[in-house]
Amino acid sequence: MRLSNLQKHILLECLSVKSGRILRGRLNRFYDKIEKKPKIEMLTKIITQSMERLIGKELLIGFGERTKYKWFIKEIKLTVKGKREAKKLLGEQMKLPFRSQKILKY
Repeated sequence: MRLSNLQKHILLECLSVKSGRILRGRLNRFYDKIEKKPKIEMLTKIITQSMERLIGKELLIGFGERTKYKWFIKEIKLTVKGKREAKKLLGEQMKLPFRSQKILKY
């Protein structure tokens, strides 16, 4: 299954918690490592979209409130299928954050 780096981060965060549920505010840590961060308004939209896509793939369960027009997801939890996928990710080689180095010519 093809997942983005943010989606992989969400699955691994959920797997690391013993209680099972995590709050969505914890997912903002993904952008602490990145130099060029998106705007704060966009962060919420990006994370929500990633969570909704993982829910659509039946890897997560979302808990929150529903209004007439949309869902407000406050907490998420892994499904059995999601736990399997997260454990596969633990076995994969993660990408290292290499910085581009300039080649000096003499």
